[in-house]
Amino acid sequence: MKSLKVVFFGTPEFAAASLGAIHKSKHQVVGVVTVADKASGRGLKIQQSAVKKYAAENGLQIFQPLKLRDPDFLREMESLQADVFVVVAFRMMPKVLYSIPAFGTFNLHASLLPDYRGAAPINYAVINGEERTGVTTFFINEKIDEGNLLLQAETSIEENESAGELHDRLMAIGADLVVQTLDALADDGVQEKPQPVVENPKNAFKIFKEDTLIDWQKDVEQLHNFIRGMSPYPAAYTHLKVGDETKTLKIFKGSYERNDHDFPVGEIAIEDGRVKVYANGGMYYPEELQLEGKRRMTVRDFLNGLHQQISLL
Repeated sequence: MKSLKVVFFGTPEFAAASLGAIHKSKHQVVGVVTVADKASGRGLKIQQSAVKKYAAENGLQIFQPLKLRDPDFLREMESLQADVFVVVAFRMMPKVLYSIPAFGTFNLHASLLPDYRGAAPINYAVINGEERTGVTTFFINEKIDEGNLLLQAETSIEENESAGELHDRLMAIGADLVVQTLDALADDGVQEKPQPVVENPKNAFKIFKEDTLIDWQKDVEQLHNFIRGMSPYPAAYTHLKVGDETKTLKIFKGSYERNDHDFPVGEIAIEDGRVKVYANGGMYYPEELQLEGKRRMTVRDFLNGLHQQISLL
């Protein structure tokens, strides 16, 4: 099997796993492109992306362009004479860049395309209560997540699995699929095909702060899916009245049971070291949460430190 020369484009931990898999394969990473370092956190320390950290630790050549259309950067990419560019969790690329390599540029996306195109496919698959999802490699074109399909790998979503837990599993499955795609391209063993035309595709648009507010009027199973689909990031939240103060409460994990009741939706009861929230069609039990100004904790620790009446707003 032929060894391909690869330039890798990516930023977060999800991408670093794919970079590591390529680096350990028979293919050659001739360059790594990631975002510029930036100051963040309380001390405004300079932070490097997970991809840059891996590349630096393994002696790979790193590029951090501010603009992807920069002529000098484009010339550097051409000079690497890569067979293929691989993109995982990076920003949108211009045609002048992704058309450089002979084999083209392919992307790894964390859904079974054409469903869940967009920035948050893992979150929305969980939020919508999907039972299966997966990862897809596809050639990049001018439209976001709409290029010709290469390979896909499917997996089940567990009943109580969080978006974070699913992220970690798809990260490993995706890294394997990236190497499989490179192997297939090197061996002429993959046929690209257009994505199926779907009249109403499921979308995975970027999640903003206002999208993470819990709507307690939803069906109790939808509530459960929403909370685990936002966990651990960006995290579903609600407004909680603690004594005379109103605070933000993030909920990361919980369980539910279906039950007929006559209590108002959103009413809280505390019983046997548990918090119970009455919802449509049953009760929701928060298990891991974080009150504004506090650390993330179990509901038992939360109750142990609670000395005031609480209610949802």
